[in-house]
Amino acid sequence: MDFLVMIAENFIGIFDAGGENLVGLITGILPTLIVLLTFVNALIALIGEERVSKFAQICTRNIILRYSIFPLLAVFFLTNPMCYSFGRFLKEKQKPAFYDSAVSLVHPITGLFPHANAGELFVWTGIASGLTTLGLSTMPLAVRYFLVGLVVITIRGVVTELLTKLMWKETTE
Repeated sequence: MDFLVMIAENFIGIFDAGGENLVGLITGILPTLIVLLTFVNALIALIGEERVSKFAQICTRNIILRYSIFPLLAVFFLTNPMCYSFGRFLKEKQKPAFYDSAVSLVHPITGLFPHANAGELFVWTGIASGLTTLGLSTMPLAVRYFLVGLVVITIRGVVTELLTKLMWKETTE
C-alpha cells in the first residue's frame, strides 16, 4: 500500500512542479513577452509594411547583410516560424541559405528578445538558471550568445549559398 501511495504522490508531484513553473512564467517572462510583441507589431504598423518590404529588398542585395541583418530582422519582427516567409524577397538559389541563417538564429536571439521564439525560451531559461541561482545577471551571457549567433549565422548563410550554387550547377549540367 505504501508503494502505491508513493507512486501517487510522485505522479501528482510532477503536475505540482509544472504548475509552479507556469505561475513563475505568468508572473515573470510572459508579461514582458506580451509587451514586446505589442511593441513590435506597433512598430511595423508605424513604419508601414511597404517600407519594411522595400528595406528587406535592399538588404538582400549584399551577401553579408543577406545572412546577418536580414535574418535578424525577420526573426525579430515576424518571430519563429513566420520569419521564414521573408524568403520571398530572395532569389530561389538564396532561399536555402536564408533558411539556414534564420533557423540558426532563433535560439541565440531568445536571451535578449524572448518574443522571437517562445519555443526556445525554455532552453534559454534552463541555461540562464545557473546564473540566476548565483544571483548574477543573465544579460552578459545573452549579449555574448547573441553576438556569436550573428557571426555563426552569417558564416552558415554564406557557406550554404556557395554550396547551393555548386549543387545547382551540378543538377543543371
